[in-house]
Amino acid sequence: MSKIKKILIANRGEIALRALRTIKEIGKEAICVYAKADKEASYLKFADASICVGKDVSTTSYLNIPAIISAAELADADAIFPGYGFLSENQDFVEICEAHNIRFIGPSLDNMKLMADKSTAKEVMKKAGVPVVPGNDGALKDADEAKKIAKEIGFPVILKAASGGGGRGMRVVESEDEIENAYIAASTEAQSAFGDGTMYIEKYIKNPRHIEVQILADKHGNVIHIGERDCSLQRRHQKLIEESPAILLDDEVRARLHESAVKAAKYIGYQSAGTFEFLVDADKNFYFMEMNTRLQVEHTVSEMVSGLDLIEWMIRIEEGEKLPSQDEFELKGHAIECRITAEDPVKFYPTPGKITHLITPGGRNVRLDTHIYCGYEMPKYYDSLIAKLIVWDKDRERAIAKMKEALREFKIEGIKSTIDFHSKMMDNVDFITNNFDTKYLER
Repeated sequence: MSKIKKILIANRGEIALRALRTIKEIGKEAICVYAKADKEASYLKFADASICVGKDVSTTSYLNIPAIISAAELADADAIFPGYGFLSENQDFVEICEAHNIRFIGPSLDNMKLMADKSTAKEVMKKAGVPVVPGNDGALKDADEAKKIAKEIGFPVILKAASGGGGRGMRVVESEDEIENAYIAASTEAQSAFGDGTMYIEKYIKNPRHIEVQILADKHGNVIHIGERDCSLQRRHQKLIEESPAILLDDEVRARLHESAVKAAKYIGYQSAGTFEFLVDADKNFYFMEMNTRLQVEHTVSEMVSGLDLIEWMIRIEEGEKLPSQDEFELKGHAIECRITAEDPVKFYPTPGKITHLITPGGRNVRLDTHIYCGYEMPKYYDSLIAKLIVWDKDRERAIAKMKEALREFKIEGIKSTIDFHSKMMDNVDFITNNFDTKYLER
């Protein structure tokens, strides 16, 4: 396949800057788009060109497909990198890119369609021989069907939206008399958030760990894994701290987990970067939960333990390059990521505003992915993520110590941030001793 020359970054914030750096490093031109609220974004100064695609809110800018395509054609871009969120898993967008002869740096439309609906994805994984959580086959017809299946698999159960994520359209149900109200509430929420109220149901695994496997797959049938990440520290299904490797796993379980992800990717003929997410119970049984057909926010910890640049490899895969073999690189050490958001560190409500003072951490094996600067006005229209602080060291104990120091050095004034929350977590006995699960923070 031909080489890509110009890449339009259809995103904003820290991922736009992070992608721009890689694109420029590998000798290609980077085009940035922006909404009016982001007109003072620092990374626009580093792009080869920047194009305004709409007003402040996402629906008129970063989700505005005609404007994004027009920008790509205006800049003569031959490819689009979508990042995460926004249009990264939008099937219509991928199809429109193809129709305009613009290469989409990500999986094929067929891959995306197959994994987009969680109930369909679950059936595919069962056929691939990957363990799945017991539940219904296909979409639920109504609340009565949900009751019937719940009785068969046993309570508690969880109702989930077939489309979407981020904790919306989900309800845990402890008994039969709760199902009808929970079904209506979850379906209504999903319809509002994703335009699709389709629901499915599965056994609710109590106190699980959320472990995911990063894979890369090329256009020649080769698939490699980039280890696993523990993403169990969450609030309202939103990940806050991620690390690699997951020290919960022993070598035997880890090997089976990696093997399952690679086998699944090969079974569906996947191409590009992707993530298989699993729930792991108290007995270390793992169950497929969903696949993300895009780059993940937490891809950074996989990069730190592997030495690979995942965005670079997404581009190289799109250009037809073959992946290295699994034994050509080594996963070593331990990496931790803290997601820093512009939120109150106790109540977690957004706090947009102007940054009046900023000191950023540094040092050996300390990485900060951020687009903020002193004087930056935090817009109120978008996700509150403002920085990802990532550290690497030879083991988890040293990585925690390094993260503590990096957080101590990190100062943001003018807005509230979750730096203090993360600092406290690095001193938390349960975190240090690996004694937590996905519901830990809620408790």
